[in-house]
Formats: sequence, C-alpha cells, structure tokens
Amino acid sequence: MPVLGLDVTVPLADGRRVPYVALDQAASAPVLRQVWDEVAEYVPFYGSVHRGAGHLSQLSTELFEDARECVARFLDCREDDQVVFTRATTDSLNLLASALPDGCRVYVFETEHHAALLPWRGAQVTFLDAPASPAEAVARLEEALAAREDDGPALVCVTGASNVTGELWPVRELAAAAHAHGARIVLDAAQLAPHRPVSVRELDVDWVAFSGHKLYAPFGAGVLAGRTDWLDAAEPYLAGGGASRRVLRREDGGLDVEWHTGPARHEAGSPNVVGVHALASACRALAEADLAVLTAREEALLGRLREGLAALPRVRVLSLFGDDAARVGVVSFVVDGLDGAGLADRLASSYGIGVRAGLFCAHPLVRRLLGEGPDAAAECGTGGASPLDAVRASFGVGTPVEHVDRLLGALAELTAETP
Repeated sequence: MPVLGLDVTVPLADGRRVPYVALDQAASAPVLRQVWDEVAEYVPFYGSVHRGAGHLSQLSTELFEDARECVARFLDCREDDQVVFTRATTDSLNLLASALPDGCRVYVFETEHHAALLPWRGAQVTFLDAPASPAEAVARLEEALAAREDDGPALVCVTGASNVTGELWPVRELAAAAHAHGARIVLDAAQLAPHRPVSVRELDVDWVAFSGHKLYAPFGAGVLAGRTDWLDAAEPYLAGGGASRRVLRREDGGLDVEWHTGPARHEAGSPNVVGVHALASACRALAEADLAVLTAREEALLGRLREGLAALPRVRVLSLFGDDAARVGVVSFVVDGLDGAGLADRLASSYGIGVRAGLFCAHPLVRRLLGEGPDAAAECGTGGASPLDAVRASFGVGTPVEHVDRLLGALAELTAETP
C-alpha cells in the first residue's frame, strides 16, 4: 500500500543526503497516499459540524457522521455500540477511566503501555505481573478475578499487541475470563489495528481504543468504541458546547445543564473533522485491502529482520513469550557494549535510519525484559549509556524490503566497530 515519505531524503553527518528509512512506525506510521488524497479533496469544503446551516457545514457534518459509521464497520461493532472520537488511544483510555462506576476495580498487566497503565488514578487497581506465555496471562487474570471479595464493577485493560516486543496477546481468551467473573474488558488496539483485523464481536471485548496516527492517518484523532451504559451514566469528559443539550440560568445565579447521551456527551468543543475523516479513510483503505497478502508480507519482513538480528554478534532481541510467539512488525533489541540512545543516533546521523531508543513508554515491561530492578536509573526521553536503553525497529504496510536490509547492514558495520 503506497505511503507518503518514501522519496524523502535526509542529511547525514558527513553532508550527504540519503533516502530516509522510516522504522519507527510503532510510534507514528506514515500516511497512506489514499488517505492524503481524500483529505486534500475534502479540505476546500471544510466547515464546522453539527450546528451550521450552510452547505459546507452540512457537508462536513455528513462526512463526520459517515466516518463514525465507517469506524464501527471497521471494528465490526455490535448494533448498540457507539463510536466516540478522541485525540488518540491515551485520550480514549483516560475518557473510559473518567467514566468508571463508583467502586470499580481495574486489572491491568504491568506489561502495558503507559497509556493503558496510568489512567486509572482514583480507582482500585490491581497490577498483574508479566506472564511468560499467553496461557499464563489468562491463568494469572483468572486467578486475580477469582480472588475478588465482592461482585462490584470490574474492568480489565489489555493490549492486543505489545509496543515493545510486537507479541500478540490472547485477547479473546482474556475477554472470556473477564466475563466469566463478571468483569468488563477494554482492548488497547493501538499496535494491533494497523497490522491485524480487530473485531469487537469476535474478540468479545466491551471497548476498543486506537489511534489514527498509528493507522496510517495524520495526527489528531482516536477512537473509543463499545458499550454505552458507563459512558452515558458518567459526567461528560469535557464540559462545553456540543456535550450540552440545554443550559438554563437559575434564579440563584447558577446553571442547570442537561447533557447529551451518546457520543456527543464526550465530544465537547469543535471536533477535529479533518483528523476524523483521515482516520475513517485509513479504515476504508485497510478494509478494502487483501489482508492475507498484507499479513504474509509483514511476516516475511519480520522473519527477515529477526533472522538478520540473530546473525549479528552481541545482539539480543527482547521477548516476553519466546521466539515462537505470534507477533506484528515491532522488534526491540539491545547490543552488548552499545547504549541504545547512542546506537539510534548513529543510525540516524550516519545512515539516515529512524528507529526509537529508550523505554518506549512501557517502563515496567522494559525493566523486566532487561532484568533490571526499579532502582536502575533511566527515564523516557533521555540519552546516554544505560542498561535500560533498548532500540526498537517497527514497520508497516508501506515498508520496502530495502529498509530492513539497510538497517541490518548498518548494524553489522556498527557492531563490527565495537569489540
């Protein structure tokens, strides 16, 4: 699938320019050309949505609501599910956290991205240890849920694919375990949706969250899709225009507010129409593609990368479930004798290759994978030598084979330089 950016050249430290190798797609994927073309076609007709009487506002409103239906089809939502547009996966999970019923207990594995690990402030949270296999993940969750001392509301939050190792999690089995014990489950599909089909019905999850910027659309739009009751019962995530159905001034000087139900309740303010349109365009493009071909191509690239890394000296690929685990196009590794930040910088400045170094907003998981305790010094966004400084390469539907080969060639030269 054609993406933008393949013809971009970047400067090297020696003054040369080379074609850029984009291998940080687990953070943000390049934009599909089809998506950009559809956005460019719409922008001249841009208008505010829902309340404007003019033709452009009416057109934009129709496009915005069509996008909601498109996303629901992409996720194979149930008839009574709703799609709420947000800024990204982080925003979606914080929205759900704000809607938890009183007394709700949340169960989350320590292996989650911080977007899924951190929003539950104020709730009763049970953090589960990292499992060594998918089966152990299910068993660990079942044990924790069985130990509940009450039958109050409970929520399980789990990723579909790790942003550190790329490993696929047993979402359907975890959902069955959650429901068997009276709990609900939300799926963080930020890394799963760009690589595999996500069906709310088949996985039997209560909610799913994902981001447009990881799904080959420009920044700025995300989704929380699923059940309505908790969201309709909660105070609006943001208070303002669009979320309010009626606002009346009381004689005592206060305000009486009647809030909308449904998606509008949590979409206050002028929505990101262009971002939502782009996200829906990406959903359509992926839905129309031959997913079997895309998956086979990704697995071939993944095998090529992992085999190449295994052949290099002192390189260790990080894995939670082992070499045989199913995974998407995300690989993190360390090189003995080289810190990750320095290695990533050399790849960029000497070879024009973009990867990511650090803890990948998944500190507990990276610490466990590297065998380091909580006292080891490291934090996101810092450079310098650190035992917690890994490197991550990630790719997607538009990645050429040449990009994987350039990375392996560069790593071969860099590892040969250091004894």
